[in-house]
Amino acid sequence: MTLISPTADFWFFACFALLFGLIFGSFLNVCIYRLPLGRSVVAPGSACPGCNTAIAAYDNIPVVSWWVLGGKCRHCRIAISPRYWIVELLTGLLFFAAFVRFGPGLAAVKICVFSFLVLGLIFTDADTHLLPDALTLPGIWIGLAFAPFVAVSGIMGLLYAWTALPPLDWHIGSFLNALAGMVLGAGFIYLAGEAWYYLRGVEAMGFGDVKLMAMVGAFLGPKLVLLTIFFGSFSGTVAGISLAYLAYRKRLGRWKNASPDLARARAQHATQAMMRRFPIPFGVFLGIGALISAFFGEALLAAYLGAFR
Repeated sequence: MTLISPTADFWFFACFALLFGLIFGSFLNVCIYRLPLGRSVVAPGSACPGCNTAIAAYDNIPVVSWWVLGGKCRHCRIAISPRYWIVELLTGLLFFAAFVRFGPGLAAVKICVFSFLVLGLIFTDADTHLLPDALTLPGIWIGLAFAPFVAVSGIMGLLYAWTALPPLDWHIGSFLNALAGMVLGAGFIYLAGEAWYYLRGVEAMGFGDVKLMAMVGAFLGPKLVLLTIFFGSFSGTVAGISLAYLAYRKRLGRWKNASPDLARARAQHATQAMMRRFPIPFGVFLGIGALISAFFGEALLAAYLGAFR
């Protein structure tokens, strides 16, 4: 793991990265709100969603303004979601963490861009069950554009170690790893969704998830895209089972005066109906898994593989 010693220069750059992240987090809130509505994220400027009054610059300071105003519009006093300051703070902290983890350089910039895109997709999917193309599709191209300049680990090194072919230049190999990650991530999610639909007749994942994983693969490569799918699937399954169990227990309590068999049957039926009406946004869990993989994936894989040596 690359860490910078805590010198004066370190704290200067760290604070700069945090401040930069807070500013980008403020813009990310605009994207999260407007992109699902098909609106421009550039114009018009920020305005209150209640009274549509333009937000002054002194009321648009990341994190601070929300707390100073008590989470309400200065003019109409409508409540403003705490999501705004949470997104701003998380973006700032992720930018700070990228600087600490990877040091000042292009690798940290790449992870900052990746964190910005993934965080926007997580919160948009949580709010609307949508993963906007305006984030995923440019993200795929940006990930591929970074690949020749920031090494992406993957299968190319192993492929040339197993053959008599001369090794490729690392820039080319890194780009091919990004391409492989893009295809593997998108292909795995697409085939899993098709298999579930064939077996159960229910659409489990949309093309938004496919494009999300194509973007993750382009940034992180094949090894970490598989780790992302593992984290996302595991956490999504745990969340789904927990939600279903809590819903079942709640509904079971409504039929406590009925016979146990009838109560269980009706609670199970009501829980199944609820889960069909409120599908779990899988992109949220894939996004969280992608951030874990980006910051800790290589270390986790090395520790896991090292346990078998």
